[in-house]
Amino acid sequence: MSWHLFVVFFASTFFISATPGPNMLLAFQYGMNYGIKRTFWTLAGLSLGLFILLLSTLLGLDAISRQSPWLLTIIKAVGAGYLIYLGISSWRDAGDGSLMSDARELSAEVAADYPTAQAMDKQPQPPSLSSAATKIVPSNMTLFRTGVWVSLSNPKAILFFAAFFPKFINFSAPLWPQYILLTVGLFLSETIWQIIYTLGGKKLASWLDMGNRLAWLNRGCGVIFIIIAAALLAEVINSFMV
Repeated sequence: MSWHLFVVFFASTFFISATPGPNMLLAFQYGMNYGIKRTFWTLAGLSLGLFILLLSTLLGLDAISRQSPWLLTIIKAVGAGYLIYLGISSWRDAGDGSLMSDARELSAEVAADYPTAQAMDKQPQPPSLSSAATKIVPSNMTLFRTGVWVSLSNPKAILFFAAFFPKFINFSAPLWPQYILLTVGLFLSETIWQIIYTLGGKKLASWLDMGNRLAWLNRGCGVIFIIIAAALLAEVINSFMV
C-alpha cells in the first residue's frame, strides 16, 4: 500500500468516524453520565469489540483472496452496491433527529438490554439517603463490558468493513503489512473521535445540532461512500476487461 493511498484511507475513515454512530453516541452519553475518567473503560470496550469485528473481516478477506479470487470480485461488486445504499441513505436521512435525542435513545436501549450486570453493580448508599436518591453506579468492568457489547451488537460494521476495505488493499502484494496499516489508521481515527465525543459532551452536541451542521456531516459521508463505491465498480469492470 502506498502512503498516498493510506492518506486517502485515513482521511476517509476520519471523516466517516465523526458521524454519531452507536459507538460515538455511547461515548458521548456516558461521558456526561459517568465522567471522562470512567468512560475510558467504555472506550476500551468499544475498541476491543471493533478490533474483533475488524479482525474477523480481514481474516475472511485474506482467506477469500487466496482460495477464491473470483469471489473477491463479487464481494467488491456487492460492497459497491452496499456503499451506494449507505451513501443514498446518509444523504436522504441527514436531517432526521438530533445528537442529543439519539444519544438518549441509545442509552435507554443499553439500559433496557443490559440491566442485569448494571443492577449487580449497584453500590450501597448511606442509610441517610432516601430510596428516591439511590442511583445505580456501574462498575468499571460493567462500563467495559457494555462498550464491548454495544460494539459487537452492530453486525453492519462487518458489512461496512467488507465493502470499504477492498478498495484500499492491493491483493497482489503482501497483505498483513497492509492490514496492520489499515487497522492502525482506523483505530486512530475512531479513538480520536471517541475521545472528542467523550470530552465534548453537550458543547459538541449543541454545535452539531445548530443549523444544518449534523445534516451536512452525514451528507459528506454519503458522498464519500458513493465515490469509493464508484472506484470499486471501476476495479470490477477493469477485471472483466483484462
